[in-house]
Amino acid sequence: METEAVEAGKSVSESSVVMAQLMSHQDINTAGNVHGGVIMKLIDTAAGVAAMRHAHSNVVTASIDRLDFHNPAYMGDVLTLKASLNYVGKTSMEVGVRVETENPRTGERRHTASAYLTFVSLDPEGRPRPVPPLTLETDEERRRHREARARREARLAEKKKEKACQIQKESCG
Repeated sequence: METEAVEAGKSVSESSVVMAQLMSHQDINTAGNVHGGVIMKLIDTAAGVAAMRHAHSNVVTASIDRLDFHNPAYMGDVLTLKASLNYVGKTSMEVGVRVETENPRTGERRHTASAYLTFVSLDPEGRPRPVPPLTLETDEERRRHREARARREARLAEKKKEKACQIQKESCG
């Protein structure tokens, strides 16, 4: 079996995504706000594109570490999603997404949501595939990388705890 060579490091800006979407009547829930699930799908799409750009391969969403809604969005608003890589492991990547809402009639902007998603790069057979390292160029990128590494360590510690609980066949809540 032939192994693929991993590309040289890539900068955060090489894979960053900015995506805009106008919210219409089909995006609205019974309370008159944009449905959270619509925003979640757009977040997953923007983050997935950023991960694919970095990995140059198919990717799958492995987890959503955190998703916070801050302000509502309404019909007629324009959602702008900004997605960029925060951390890269051997085959996985953390992508941060910021969602801003703009009322195009007034120009008012609101921070609507933020999320952190982990993606795994896949080879043509659907197995995890190595990804290029992340080249950090700014202090902001280094800060985001440090915070992402801490989230990764917390996730791994939680998985280890869950596994130990399963072995002991007890709830460790």
